[in-house]
Amino acid sequence: MKNTLSKISIALALALAFSSSAFAEKEGYLIDSRANVVRDNYNECWRTGYWTPAMAIAECDPDLVKKEEPKAEAAPAPAPAASGPEKAAFAKITLQAETLFDFDKAVVRVDGKKKLDEEVVAKMKEYPEVEVVLITGHADRIGSDAYNMKLSERRAVAVKDYLVSQGIETKRIETVAKGKSEPVVSCSDIKGKANRHNKKLIACLQPNRRVVVEVRVQKPTQD
Repeated sequence: MKNTLSKISIALALALAFSSSAFAEKEGYLIDSRANVVRDNYNECWRTGYWTPAMAIAECDPDLVKKEEPKAEAAPAPAPAASGPEKAAFAKITLQAETLFDFDKAVVRVDGKKKLDEEVVAKMKEYPEVEVVLITGHADRIGSDAYNMKLSERRAVAVKDYLVSQGIETKRIETVAKGKSEPVVSCSDIKGKANRHNKKLIACLQPNRRVVVEVRVQKPTQD
């Protein structure tokens, strides 16, 4: 009996709502004169006869409302890659490791010092507008990644130390180690294990063992 009375009261309320000028229909729900959604005895919003799920509002049917996906934050722009001037004062200098060091060593040899004097020190003194040069050490693939990275680093630093000893300011020199990550030759056709006993492989991989000196920062010059 109680349920029947509730249904009757709901029906009467709905009929009254539709017949009263104080109510209106908007977006699938019954709205009163204060712009509030009309609710029934169960506190549920009154839907109109043409209501569809697409008309659902969060106030009445939160489960049917499509939630906005959070906007993805824009990824920070990558830092520009370091590069030298458009026209460097002098070209990139590639020095074979065997010219500078004994095999598997990082102490600059006497003839290696002479090579550095002629090809690097002289140019840095000739072109004071070159503010920074980058010295990159490279190794071959014989040995572990960690060992070769360390060896290439020690060689790059050894070259820097020698340049400083010859009067080049420390602030004009930067070093970086590449290990065996940037080979010039692969020598994949050479048979045998990649170790110091494989003389043929060592000879073939010689171009990979190198130190590269290039202009990193240079003052602009007037034409």
